[in-house]
Formats: sequence, C-alpha cells, structure tokens
Amino acid sequence: MGVWFVTGASRGLGAQITREALDRGHSVIATARDASAVLRAYPEPPAGLFAASADVTEPQQLAAAVEAGLAEFGRIDVVVNNAGYGLVGAVEEASDDAVRALFDVNVFGVLNTLRATLPTLRAQRSGHVLNIGSVGGFATAPGVGLYGASKFALEGITEALHAELAPLGVHVTIVEPGGFRTDFLNASSMHTEPATIPDYTAAAGPVREALAAHDGRQPGDPAKAAKAVVDLTETAEPPLRLALGADAVDRIEAKLALVRDELDTWRKVSLSTAL
Repeated sequence: MGVWFVTGASRGLGAQITREALDRGHSVIATARDASAVLRAYPEPPAGLFAASADVTEPQQLAAAVEAGLAEFGRIDVVVNNAGYGLVGAVEEASDDAVRALFDVNVFGVLNTLRATLPTLRAQRSGHVLNIGSVGGFATAPGVGLYGASKFALEGITEALHAELAPLGVHVTIVEPGGFRTDFLNASSMHTEPATIPDYTAAAGPVREALAAHDGRQPGDPAKAAKAVVDLTETAEPPLRLALGADAVDRIEAKLALVRDELDTWRKVSLSTAL
C-alpha cells in the first residue's frame, strides 16, 4: 500500500479521494487550511489518516506538512493537487485582486506543493503526481475564462512535468472533470464577481445563471470520480490526461473538432510564412 499527499482534502473531490484511498488500505497525509475540517469527517480516524494544516499559498506550511508526513509514514507515493476554487465573471469585469488570489491558489499553490513533495518522489525514483484540473482548462467559456485560464496554466505545467519526471520513474496525470455533485458551485468554492459591464450580459449572463441553477444538479458522482482517480495509480502506464464525465468528453471532442477545422481552413496562411 502507498502513502498519499492530498491538498484540499476536507471537502469535495479531495475528501472523496482521501476516503477512497483509505478504504483501499493506503495511508493519506490529508491537508487543508484547518486539519480539524478533515477530521470532522472521521469520528474515529483510521490508522492511515494523518491530517495536517497547510494552506497551499504558504510554502512553509506545506514543507512542515511534508516533513511531518514523512516522519509518520517514511515516504510519499502519490501527490494529489486538488486544492482550488472557481471564479465567475467576464474577463474585463474581474478585479485584479480576485484574479491574483485565484492564481495564487490554483496555479502557484500547485507549484508550492510540487516544490515541497517532488524531492521525495525524485529521491525514491517512483511515484505519481495527480493534478486535478477541469474540462474548463481544455475548453473554457464566457464568464469563466479566468478560472479556465488558471486550469489552462495547470495543463501546461502538467504536460511539461510529465516529460521532466518520466525519466525518473515518476508518473504525472492531469484529471479533467466535468460537473460533479460536490459543493464546487456554491459560495464555498465559487467566487462570483459582480456584473458591472452591461455589454457582457448577453455572453456571460447565461453562464452565470446556468452555474447557479446547476448547483446540486451536476450529473457526475464524486465517489465514482474518486474511484477512477485511485484506479489511475494502479495502472502501469497511466495517461497524461484523463477526462471524467460525459459532459467533459463532449466538450473536449467539440474543442478538438473546432481546432482541427480552423487549422485546415487556415492551413495555407499558416504555411505561407517561411523565409
């Protein structure tokens, strides 16, 4: 059995992944900004659960959580970068403070976690990094473009990291979920910027309304998503990307078709620029 390091483990998909890993006999270093939020889900904490307080925007807290986890279990085999949240608002409407705070968690928080954990995986010459992205990081939409941008950044980081760590025996996968019935769409995980520019009502307004109406009605089962994530770590050759949910597959296929069509349509221009 392995040792998992999970960020954002107190709720949502992170909590489901933690529970699934524990149920299969793994040990989990489960981090959240407040470790007590993790422990509330376990009236009688299992022997393999080690809850640690660590804000992903605070590198020293992450380093301390890793050090404590290694003292407890001696190794780390799987790192799950799950901590993150959403932002609703047209690109021009979103404030600088809101966007920087979003990237601090969704992008720089992942980098902080990687810097804290990768030395252990590299030294072991084994392990698996699982970055929890989003289908919105492959095909975004009006009103959620900045959230999508943070997950697009995670796509690029993951793709490069996959190639960098492969020679060292460490796998890297980005998971791209569609809509799953967690608390992601409510105010605890989704920050909504006030709509201040009427010109964007037609494009971003329907997305705002759809997200609000969709809360609690998402088609995906978080327990099944967690099972799929843990299954990945038991695969000899895990993929670079894994989409989860029929809605995610549909959006990715539509984006691929659009990119192919535009590439074909503009191929002559694209190839006309050589010296």
